[in-house]
Amino acid sequence: MNKSYQIGRACRDPEVRYTQGQNSMAIAKMTIAVDRKFKREGEPEADFFNWTAFGKQAEFIEKYIQKGTKVVLVGREQNDNYVGKDGQKVYSTVHIVEEIEFAESKSASGGGNSSASTNAAAPGDGFMNIPTGLDDELPFC
Repeated sequence: MNKSYQIGRACRDPEVRYTQGQNSMAIAKMTIAVDRKFKREGEPEADFFNWTAFGKQAEFIEKYIQKGTKVVLVGREQNDNYVGKDGQKVYSTVHIVEEIEFAESKSASGGGNSSASTNAAAPGDGFMNIPTGLDDELPFC
């Protein structure tokens, strides 16, 4: 089984590009910082992981994720090996996003992305508009 689960914060705004052609597809790349559970003096407090998303997940990332957003990422890890300019084989791995969720509310993260915080989802994009001011009535906020 090849399954990765990580909770962390986006280190910077994701990079999103679209493939060329008639059936263009979004590709998003992002790095998240994952806090280490046990921290020793002189060692880093977090690890940084690169994730790549395709299609609908990439479009979601482009629309709602920005630097500092706390997310839950579920996916798989795969090899991304290649031969460098010097002819040496370079070994690398990449995490591929299969699922993504917010790990905290907009108010806990300091407001979040402006398009997400204004509930400006376009009709027919699969997201329901939630009226503002309901935070006190929802049990999970």
